[in-house]
Amino acid sequence: MTTEANRLVSQWDEAKAASMSEPEKLLYRSNLLGSDKRVTNYGGGNTSAKVFQADPLSGDDAEVLWVKGSGGDVGSIKMDGFSTLYMDKLRALKGKYRGVAFEDEMVGYLPHCTFNLNPRAASIDTPLHAYVPKAHVDHMHPDAIIAIAASEDSKAMTQEIFGDDIGWLPWKKPGYELGLWLEKFCLDNPDAKGVVLESHGLFTWDDDAKTCYELTLDIINKAISYFDAKTAGVPAFGGAIHESLGSTERRDIAAKLMPAIRGFVSGQQPMVGNFVDSDTVLEFVNAKDMPALAALGTSCPDHFLRTKICPLVVNFDPDKNNIDAVLKGLEAQIATYREGYAAYYERCKHEDSPALRDPNAVVYLIPGVGMITFAKDRATARISGEFYVNAINVMRGAAAVSKYCGLPEQEAFDIEYWLLEEAKLQRMPKPKSLAGQVALVTGGAGGIGAATAERYLSEGACVMLADINEKSLAATYDNLTSRYGADVVRTVVMNVTDEDAVAAAYADTSVEFGGVDILVSNAGIASSAPVEDTTLDLWNKNMDILSTGYFLVSREAFKVMRVQNMGGSIVFVASKNGLAASPNASAYCTAKASEIHLARCLALEGAEAGIRVNVVNPDAVLRGSKIWEGEWLDQRADTYGTDKEGLEEMYRNRSMLKRSVLPEDIAEAAYFFASDKSAKSTGNIINVDAGNVQAFTR
Repeated sequence: MTTEANRLVSQWDEAKAASMSEPEKLLYRSNLLGSDKRVTNYGGGNTSAKVFQADPLSGDDAEVLWVKGSGGDVGSIKMDGFSTLYMDKLRALKGKYRGVAFEDEMVGYLPHCTFNLNPRAASIDTPLHAYVPKAHVDHMHPDAIIAIAASEDSKAMTQEIFGDDIGWLPWKKPGYELGLWLEKFCLDNPDAKGVVLESHGLFTWDDDAKTCYELTLDIINKAISYFDAKTAGVPAFGGAIHESLGSTERRDIAAKLMPAIRGFVSGQQPMVGNFVDSDTVLEFVNAKDMPALAALGTSCPDHFLRTKICPLVVNFDPDKNNIDAVLKGLEAQIATYREGYAAYYERCKHEDSPALRDPNAVVYLIPGVGMITFAKDRATARISGEFYVNAINVMRGAAAVSKYCGLPEQEAFDIEYWLLEEAKLQRMPKPKSLAGQVALVTGGAGGIGAATAERYLSEGACVMLADINEKSLAATYDNLTSRYGADVVRTVVMNVTDEDAVAAAYADTSVEFGGVDILVSNAGIASSAPVEDTTLDLWNKNMDILSTGYFLVSREAFKVMRVQNMGGSIVFVASKNGLAASPNASAYCTAKASEIHLARCLALEGAEAGIRVNVVNPDAVLRGSKIWEGEWLDQRADTYGTDKEGLEEMYRNRSMLKRSVLPEDIAEAAYFFASDKSAKSTGNIINVDAGNVQAFTR
């Protein structure tokens, strides 16, 4: 293996592999290949091994195909991600095959070939691995290979680079027929080590796991070297005609565009955004040939399924910085894309095609700024962006040495609206109740804030945690991402009394997720002092954080929610003290009462835009609460003549229900107000205080 910086280097550890079984070596090889995006993209490609194992019924040796199962990812697959099938039964399937017009029905026979009752569903690519007469097969989607496969001179280029080692097959939709094509190629070319599939990817094979893995890397490296030599000094994509804006300016433009786009494309379900302004993306969006290349769409089926027929190029001119004009014309531009997509559907549909799906673009290219992708969840939006970066790399190589060819329109449609693909979509689980929604939680590092964030995450939301305590914020982030993943949680250090910081936090949320649907205004302090000992500074501090702070974060939420035009939910975490007076807490109680009345005012203003504003009133939530870690705890204990240990018991016994109130209880109320369960509620208050007659709202 070559050691140049942009070449692939074998990571195979012979000492580690020596004690592995053949299935374990398959897993090892798969994870190594999937760990590098230059080899294959997320969920792309598959690997297999033919292994002799004892039949669970007869005890005799049976040849078993281990192959990546449907929907898996080679980079993260585990042993249970592989399908296992009897090879003799897979070979017997040839007798059931009725020809190309009926090849989809062959998928229904695959479960009958299952070895050892393995529940992992076999993928459509299973025959492609089964009929290659070698023990180990890799099918990858490397950018450098697809650049060959997507070139007008694909066949000649394959011969030029690889000679007779690697063959070439014309475009054929994945399926049973392609498996037979591969088998015939192998039988006709017994010395070949692999094949390039036009507009698709690379197959390589060998009878040894390590040799197969290193062969795959070697073939990809040859393609990388070829393109490096051919493209040296050649301006990519016809050369740049725009200059990138600065990093801060790019994010500012994205923060303005993303909520607006999100509002227009979330008609069927809330969509989540992802923004990328990497050097690769900027080189493409700034280039002379970008509009023409983008219009051709992608080539590899995996790229296409993730990114749609083609992207939408936003009418932004970085030289003029015409963002206001772009925003004004955005609705018409998106409508034009929808019309074009619907026309594509009408041109290509068959009698049995599934109904028209969401006609909005997935990928949005902005000259001078970068790329935005929108999808039903954050991970899918990110992965769609990664796939389009793969497509950019393919277009760079193909256009530099030949002519780039996207997947033909009808072939693209037949992949996108394939009945087998539709069946897979129909099997997907029902979305969770907050899927696609974005929440900003202030005081996100405290007990109530963290519990509320977790409740939202458990229902499929994305969460921006905002807090003034950077250390606690980092700890909360680590805790939540360890269980829900890094895609769905972001943090921002924010002082709710700082107008600029609040606006910046919403801009960050828009760039990270596309916008905001839910605000939980929860940041707080607490103070206790007799009125004659309450200083003006203490009074103002309560008002600044608990009243002005709630106003500032709500005002910014309204701005974003109105741009999106999708409605929204604002939840104030106030206090029982906002309704029921307490001794020695005039500043705190008054500020909390201000919160409640502000919520009522905002409910009036937000109703016409579908923005609901409601209040949760906790009482005595000691566990996990930051405000009970300081002087407030001592002050309240002194007020009620008890000590720290006795205070929670005192509050519990004071309640009508004689129960402690926990952060999770407040989170449940905050979830109710954020979800459709309360779709017809605004201007309301839920007391979560275990019962306090003084705080009854009526």
